[in-house]
Amino acid sequence: MSEETSRRKKLMVRGGIATAVLLVIAGIGVWRFLRDDAPDAVNLEDAVAVATAEGPDDSVAESVAESEAVAGVWVVDPTIGEFTFESATGSFVGFRIAEELSTIGSTTAVGRTGEVSGSITIEGTSLTATSIVANMSTVSTNDSRRDSKARSALGVSEFPDATFVLTEPIDLGRAAEDGSPVSVTAVGDLTIKGVTNQVEFELQAQLANGIVAVVGSTEVVFADYGVTVPSAPIILSVADNGTIEFQLLFVR
Repeated sequence: MSEETSRRKKLMVRGGIATAVLLVIAGIGVWRFLRDDAPDAVNLEDAVAVATAEGPDDSVAESVAESEAVAGVWVVDPTIGEFTFESATGSFVGFRIAEELSTIGSTTAVGRTGEVSGSITIEGTSLTATSIVANMSTVSTNDSRRDSKARSALGVSEFPDATFVLTEPIDLGRAAEDGSPVSVTAVGDLTIKGVTNQVEFELQAQLANGIVAVVGSTEVVFADYGVTVPSAPIILSVADNGTIEFQLLFVR
């Protein structure tokens, strides 16, 4: 084999390796771009795991459990867990909307804010009052390019807060006292962009390590709140209805 032929073969091999590497990199990029990277919906198991990991020590938890059971006023504790869009382990409120993107297909648009405050009041084994406030002007989404449009659609310059106020007491049952999970329906007034409608949130709650962990969700039609879902050239269609969800961690 001549020296020139050997040199050409080496160049071909190197070129083939470089091409393969580029194809792999391109494939990874396409996968990242096409995948639906929406975070998982709220679930009680994850919320309780945070409470168990970051709540008071066992002696404090036992003292809380033995003192008036779960009765009292509980407030959202923003120091439990943390809030980033990708890793929202603390308290947060958000929304989920189905959309169809050109060349990509079906995805889920998700927005969340970790700036949440509020309280719940438990008398005996009944939840008698709830008031939650979420600062929607700090909503972030799974695509930073839509953040400003989402905030604008929510009218945060004039109506920065979304609120929920319980209007009917809820019987939690005796299971709430011994740390068992509880599933109930909460009826109340949901206010978004200054418009209030009565809704029903499906809730799950559990007392764990001195913390009441609560997750919930409800389906809403955004037009009922004067919210027009943002559009963009890449968006083929987007639902005018979606899910409002939250994860809240309360301490007494």
